[in-house]
Amino acid sequence: MKRIVSILEGVGSVVQLLVKSVSYAPTLPRQWARFVEQCYLIGYTTMPIVSILSFFIGTVLALEAGYSMEGFGAKEYIGSLVGLSMARELGPMMTSVLLAGRVGSAITAELASMTVYQEVDALTVMNIPAARMLVLPRLAAILVMMPVLTVIANIVGWFGGAVVARYVSFVGISSESYFAALRHYTKFKDVIYGMEKAEVFGFVVVLVCCNIGLSTRGGPREIGAAVTRGVVVSLILILVLDYFVTKVLM
Repeated sequence: MKRIVSILEGVGSVVQLLVKSVSYAPTLPRQWARFVEQCYLIGYTTMPIVSILSFFIGTVLALEAGYSMEGFGAKEYIGSLVGLSMARELGPMMTSVLLAGRVGSAITAELASMTVYQEVDALTVMNIPAARMLVLPRLAAILVMMPVLTVIANIVGWFGGAVVARYVSFVGISSESYFAALRHYTKFKDVIYGMEKAEVFGFVVVLVCCNIGLSTRGGPREIGAAVTRGVVVSLILILVLDYFVTKVLM
């Protein structure tokens, strides 16, 4: 029973933080510098690891597809498998997982430190709401950068699949055949579908991590616990939401 009450209290605090942050949306133009800084931290600094992971996901997909399809002569469809898998599921999913591990943990640690060391209390005394200064720019930045990261993940993953399809002997199809199948079966709506999923995942990760950071109480030891909790909760929510968002958007 206590666990259920704790979960409900957490959901309520997340909703309250969201409402407060949205209510300060008209002030966002005055926080342009913070918004750009968060776009840099969330987008640019995350792009290298997203690109590396996506490239090798694309290569593995092409390898597995080539091995499986070789037996019944369907290797020319490898491009369609890699294209649809990256666009509809693996691109947004893995980008969101990396976001939770890299950006979510950093957000939780920063806000938990500010809370524990009473910097958030100092902002409140100066009549500067934490939701306006610390949360709103991050939520706006993730809405802008998540589609960009997802598109980069898709393109790099497709390229990784093309490298394997062209240069691995038992796959052995031309780049033209690979990309022809990819273009034929992967439509623009599939890319948009994946971007919509990524927007939901990224927004929830940032919102939850901000809430956990601002709700941290105790001493320095609680900062590490808050970071762990933020990452774990974010990953669970990504997996749970993936099912429901997929069911709604299909």
